Amino acid sequence: MREIASKGQLRLAYLRWAVVTVPFILLLGFTSARLVPSGAQNPWYVALIKPENMPPEIAFPIAWTAIYVLAGLALAMIINARGSTLRGPALVLFAVQMGVNLAWSPVFFGMHQVKTAFILLCVLGVLVALTIILFGRIRVGAAVLLLPYLVWVCYAGFLLNQIDRLNPNAGGLVPSRSSDQVILDAPADNGASGEVFEVDSNAN
Repeated sequence: MREIASKGQLRLAYLRWAVVTVPFILLLGFTSARLVPSGAQNPWYVALIKPENMPPEIAFPIAWTAIYVLAGLALAMIINARGSTLRGPALVLFAVQMGVNLAWSPVFFGMHQVKTAFILLCVLGVLVALTIILFGRIRVGAAVLLLPYLVWVCYAGFLLNQIDRLNPNAGGLVPSRSSDQVILDAPADNGASGEVFEVDSNAN
């Protein structure tokens, strides 16, 4: 006969998982953010016209850190729910939404694809909502922990939609990697400065 674990044993098992899942989710999030420069370190992002209701830059790392911590705690709850038949599907759904989450920074900050990044956020919002529903059927507390995540994704989508409307030519704000700058110096006797031309390196 299997012994029923006490509340203390269940709590200890949860904490053991939490000390693994929280750092793991944080590591994934920070690794994705470091793949390409973001925020003030990204010249393309700095050149974008921002909406008036844009929060200060410091708000983003603080918000995502808190969200990743809460997501790690929620994940630990579900991993520890060994008796639930929904545990497997819930973990798969969590992994899928996390993959979409991690793809966002390279698409937006690296590829400068504002519309694609907005679509990713919409997909992420749906996946997070589904994850919350499935988590709630296993552990209500795990679902509650993910609610700030959903709110922030919706808010980020709202901001990104405004950025897209304010920057219709966002992809052309910085020279593409396929173009090189060629400086032609003007004759020294007329005192004119050199002119800069962009030459497509892919041209025949």
